[in-house]
Amino acid sequence: MTIHNILSRYWGFNRFRPLQEDIIQSVLDGKDTLALMPTGGGKSLCFQVPALLKPGICIVVSPLIALMKDQVENLKEKGIKAIAIISGMGKREVDIALDNCIYGDIKFLYLSPERLLSDLVRVRIRHMKVNLIAIDEAHCISQWGYDFRPPYLHLAELREIHPNVPILALTATATERVAADIQTKLNFRDPQVFRKSFERKNLSYLVYNEENKLRKLFSIAKNVKGTGIVYVRNRRQTQEVARQLTMQGISADFYHAGLDTPLRMKKQSAWKNSEVKVIVATNAFGMGIDKADVRFVVHLDLPESLEAYYQEAGRAGRDEKKAYVVLFYNNSDVLQLKNRLEQQYPSIEEIKQIYHHLGNYYQLAYGAGEGLSLEFDLADFCSRFKLDPFRTLHAIKFLEHDEYIALTETVFLPSRVQVLSGSADLYRFQVEQPAYDQFIKVLLRSYGGIFDQLSAVKESDLGKRLGISRSEIVKILEKLQTLQIINYIEQTDKPHLLFIKPRVDTSHLLIDRRYHADRYQVHKSQIEAIISYAVNNKCRSQQLLNYFNETHAPVCGVCDVCLENKKAVKKAGSTDEMVKSILDELSKKPLHLTELIECLHIGNDNEKLNVIRMLLDAGTVKVNGEYYYL
Repeated sequence: MTIHNILSRYWGFNRFRPLQEDIIQSVLDGKDTLALMPTGGGKSLCFQVPALLKPGICIVVSPLIALMKDQVENLKEKGIKAIAIISGMGKREVDIALDNCIYGDIKFLYLSPERLLSDLVRVRIRHMKVNLIAIDEAHCISQWGYDFRPPYLHLAELREIHPNVPILALTATATERVAADIQTKLNFRDPQVFRKSFERKNLSYLVYNEENKLRKLFSIAKNVKGTGIVYVRNRRQTQEVARQLTMQGISADFYHAGLDTPLRMKKQSAWKNSEVKVIVATNAFGMGIDKADVRFVVHLDLPESLEAYYQEAGRAGRDEKKAYVVLFYNNSDVLQLKNRLEQQYPSIEEIKQIYHHLGNYYQLAYGAGEGLSLEFDLADFCSRFKLDPFRTLHAIKFLEHDEYIALTETVFLPSRVQVLSGSADLYRFQVEQPAYDQFIKVLLRSYGGIFDQLSAVKESDLGKRLGISRSEIVKILEKLQTLQIINYIEQTDKPHLLFIKPRVDTSHLLIDRRYHADRYQVHKSQIEAIISYAVNNKCRSQQLLNYFNETHAPVCGVCDVCLENKKAVKKAGSTDEMVKSILDELSKKPLHLTELIECLHIGNDNEKLNVIRMLLDAGTVKVNGEYYYL
């Protein structure tokens, strides 16, 4: 079996994209490898192919639960065994999954970086036959990057557990400084770095300083064929802009992280299948969305960094056909972005106060809570303690950095049930408690393997089979749980807060002040870069590539700046030609203004008059009553 056989067998391709084969070969040679590839460049194949060729299991670390779940499903559809361990899974579920990785034939184990904080996970990884460690979104390990995630700093511990296993770090957005930091933080040895140019020749980058953004957006959505994404700042805007587009006769829907998962999946699917032309979304939309024929991506507001902008813009034109990337801004946006920066850095005292409120919210005693993973309702928490949600979330990020807590993203997990009693004890219970007999029979008939592990169940399906409501089913399951007949975990669609350390009082809460100050400066420089990109009259593609250290990038010729420059050059050429024609005609004889304009065969009347006026001002041409002469 070769890498080309694997590519053909599982993905149906007969050749690799540029750099993919080089990266795969580097990994197969046992080299630590950093792959810098633009969004849509085929990063996942770079670890999936070599992991399938070698015996053992590949550990994939990703911060995006939705992306992990998508990749696991895609691998399973190809007949490849893969699992993901994500927040919200019970200890027994995690236990069984890790056992399958040690003793079974699982090829890919997807983990969030927060999971590596768990001793249980680290100990079990030690017993796995690991062939490769893949770190997705590797820029998250660098505090100089735009999306730093403190739990990523523990990834080097995987190297200590499996010192001879190569690491492949992948990212679509990294400056030179971030790329170097990734290699240092992961303890790379004899590193191989592969950098695919971030240039996207098929993308036309356009920037408009606009007060009436919606009018211009309507024009783009109507005139550009194919589907598009419109990114906005907040959830309220997603609904409003989608409504305005619909009123203009443009098929549109909205998407944000506050929607429940089934509805998000439905909206996402309708857009992916081109049943909806435009999806209006917050930055929660897009990761793992592999839609090749997106013809336009519009940002109605200034993003917070060029890294985020490049990644979101990169969802356009993955089929390598022409697509448009549009950024709107005005003076108000620039001020808002600068004010927002100040809002994102609560004081050390505020951070300590929010930690104190979290302890009270969950009623944790001092010294308690270590390892607890609890559902977190931000709106309820902020309402109870009269806090600003935006500042609270950013305070939590600083608490994550100092490893007091970790907040995972929203994830949908179905309800799960496992029968705890043996079959003999369960039969005895059914005889002694006949009221539960029929329910247990239907439960056992409906879900196989329910004695061995937590199995996904649908309360509504059980309700239909038994002719009772979903709420009654939940009550029965909860009752059976209190009787210790089953373990029942009800479905959840909320983020989880993990207490990494026992609760401490605020006087012993140590917040890294230096890090707080450094992050502020990094963030400030990122905001200055995105503002500079918007206001400078320099090729947009060249500006982006220079930011990512491609210092000799050519002008693209298709951005708004390049197009304006082409017009100016063309206009200058036309002016020179008109001047020559006027001088030629007047050298023969004086002409009336009407005759002079008629003998010029380029330019419109206004342009002709402007050139004649210019020659008069310079004294090259004179006028005597009605006639012009040299």
